[in-house]
Amino acid sequence: MAHTLYLCPHCGAEIDIYRNPVPTVDIIIEIDDGIILILRKNPPTGWAIPGGFVDYGESLEDAAVREAREETSLEITCLRQMHTYSNPDRDPRQHTISTVFIAKGKGIPRAASDASDIGVFSRDDLPKPLMFDHKAILEDYFRLVEKGGAGLANSPERL
Repeated sequence: MAHTLYLCPHCGAEIDIYRNPVPTVDIIIEIDDGIILILRKNPPTGWAIPGGFVDYGESLEDAAVREAREETSLEITCLRQMHTYSNPDRDPRQHTISTVFIAKGKGIPRAASDASDIGVFSRDDLPKPLMFDHKAILEDYFRLVEKGGAGLANSPERL
């Protein structure tokens, strides 16, 4: 159990503070026969699936829509959950748990917010380096596409 004991500065009582993983979302955005990846502006820098931290009081789905818009300038539709990734070492900054979504992108991709560049990539031309565990996530995604289970072309609209 990850917790730390602190002393209350007012009364001196021991306070047990629990450390929990931080929820995040990543969104594989399908557009123009490829997927959107961003070049992270902030450390650690490298290419990544658009995404970020879930705000307090925000649903995972709302966070995915917000992060997609903030980082890519795209509106997304057909949002659906792919998988959750929880390896404690997936992010060198802290223990995060990412719920990965797949969506269709609408609009013109433009790097914004935490992104310094943006591109549309296929399985055969993925940029390097890919950050965090995003290489493994994309391998899972492309495996699903091969099996006909991830691509959204024939999926019903959810958003």
